[in-house]
Amino acid sequence: MHLLIIGANHMEAEFRQKFGSEHEYTFLSLLFDDIQPDKDHKLVYDEYMAAFELALRTATALFFYRSDGYFGFEKTAKHVVFFETSSQSVADLGKEAPLTFGFCGLPTLLNRPLLEVSLNDPENAPQLAEICAALGTDYRVVQDRVGLVTPRVVCMLINEACYTLQEGTASIQDIDKSMKLGTSYPRGPFEWANLIGVGRVYDVLESLWQDTHEERYKVCPLLKTMHLRGESFRLAE
Repeated sequence: MHLLIIGANHMEAEFRQKFGSEHEYTFLSLLFDDIQPDKDHKLVYDEYMAAFELALRTATALFFYRSDGYFGFEKTAKHVVFFETSSQSVADLGKEAPLTFGFCGLPTLLNRPLLEVSLNDPENAPQLAEICAALGTDYRVVQDRVGLVTPRVVCMLINEACYTLQEGTASIQDIDKSMKLGTSYPRGPFEWANLIGVGRVYDVLESLWQDTHEERYKVCPLLKTMHLRGESFRLAE
């Protein structure tokens, strides 16, 4: 299969690990991401669309990060389209493509035995089973809600750890060590936050808060400040 992945150059290694070397991969950045101010935007657009349309000719499935940058939807109407929906639901996208799914694609959460997916239309379940078989992955369908399942749980744990750190109850190192030894989590919450990306954790929690207004998803001020500053947690003393 030929997989076209847009907006996830930071996930290239994990995509290749997850789905294997038997597939062909094309990675494109989001349109106009990191564009230089002196660049001709029309030229950049034309060159990008040429590369996009060339890849679409042979692509079987498209994995798309960040729906606000999505374009050319009519060009992908015959493709299987997966949207990374940790910070939104598939229904929120308002798209009408016949084969649109959500998936959990945050760093460290993609390369797992089960691909976590949600359905835009329950009648597409047979097509999902077919495409996942072709991708060579088991999968689990979860409710089409902001945060899916794993991002919701992991980001909530990170948020609670931030409250504990903010209150001065324990250090980053002690919290990470306690979670790994006490709960057998593969990573401590701060280590996990750095690997996922503090900004992405913030986006998931803020989306959950806006969707539910449940206190457990209210973003810790410490985490919000670190996101706004573009900082990561200092894991070593």
